[in-house]
Amino acid sequence: MASDNTHRSYSIIPCFIFVELLIMAGTVLLAYYFECTDTFGIHVQGFFCNDADLMKPYPGVEESSFVPPLILYCVVAAAPTAIIFVGEISMYIMKSTREALIAQEKTIVTGECCYLNPLIRRIIRFIGVFAFGLFATDIFVNAGQVATGNLAPYFLSVCKPNYTGMDCRFNHQFIANGNICTGNQVVVERARRSFPSKDASLSVYSAIYVTMYITSTIRTKSSRLAKPVLCLGILCAAFLTGLNRVSEYRNHCSDVIAGFILGSAIALFLGICVVNNFKGNHSTPTKQKQEDYRALPLMTFPRVESPLETLSAQVMLSSQIRSLFRKNS
Repeated sequence: MASDNTHRSYSIIPCFIFVELLIMAGTVLLAYYFECTDTFGIHVQGFFCNDADLMKPYPGVEESSFVPPLILYCVVAAAPTAIIFVGEISMYIMKSTREALIAQEKTIVTGECCYLNPLIRRIIRFIGVFAFGLFATDIFVNAGQVATGNLAPYFLSVCKPNYTGMDCRFNHQFIANGNICTGNQVVVERARRSFPSKDASLSVYSAIYVTMYITSTIRTKSSRLAKPVLCLGILCAAFLTGLNRVSEYRNHCSDVIAGFILGSAIALFLGICVVNNFKGNHSTPTKQKQEDYRALPLMTFPRVESPLETLSAQVMLSSQIRSLFRKNS
C-alpha cells in the first residue's frame, strides 16, 4: 500500500460509530413509531355533506393495489442499493476507473489495525445516505399525514357517516364533527392519511437518488443513449406509481404532486449537498503555477500613429540637425 494513498485519522471511525450510527438509529426508531404505533394521533378533519370528491368507490385494501406496498417498498429500497453496490465494485475492479477512484478517496488508517479502503468508504457513504433519506422521507410523509388528516377520495364510502341530527339539507353544509363515522374504524383511519402520498414520495426519492448516482459515476463511451434511457425508465416507473394512486382513487392528484415534490427535494438535497454529487472527497489539490496578469493590458489594439505625433517627431529631428550645424560652424 502506497503511503501517499493513505490518510491517518483518529476521528472518522469513532464519529461514524458514535454519531452517525446513533443518528441513523434515532431516525429508524422515529419512523417505526410513525408506522407501527399510535403514538401520534391523527388530526380529525371535517367534511362537506355528500362531497363528490370524497365519494369515490372504495378500492379495497392496499394489498389489492396494482402496486402493492410490500413490493413497492422492497423495490425502492433494494434496487438502488444493488445498483450502487454493483457500480462501486465494478469501478474498483476496472483499472481505468480504479485509478481515478483511488485519487479521489484515500485509505483511512486508525491506529495500527483499522483500515477503510476507498471501496468500503464509498459503499458505506452512498448506501448509508440513501437509507437515511429513505427513512427521512417516510418520517416527513407520516408527519404530514398525521398533521393534516387530509381525507382520501373514498372517505365517505368507508366512513358511512351518521347524519342523524346533522343539518345536511344542502351539499355545501360543512360537518365540523368528523367523528360521526359508522364504518370500520381501521379503514376510516387509513382514509384520513392521504396527504402527501407515501408511495409517490418514496418512489420518486429512490428514482432521483439512483439516477443522480448513475449520471454522476457511470461513464459510457460506446453508447450515448444507454444511460439516459436507463435513467428515464427509472423516473418513468416512479411517475407511473404516482399516477396509479390517482387512477385507483387512493389519493388525490394534489397528494401525489406533493409527494413528488417532497421526495425530489430530499433526494436532491442529499445527492448535491451531502454526498457532493457522488464525487468523493478529493485530496488536497496540487498547487498550479498561476500567471500574474496584473501587468498585462486587458485589451490590445493595433497602434496607429497620429498626425500630431508625426509632426512633432519631424520638428524635433529638424531642431537636432540645426544644433549640429551650429556646433560644426
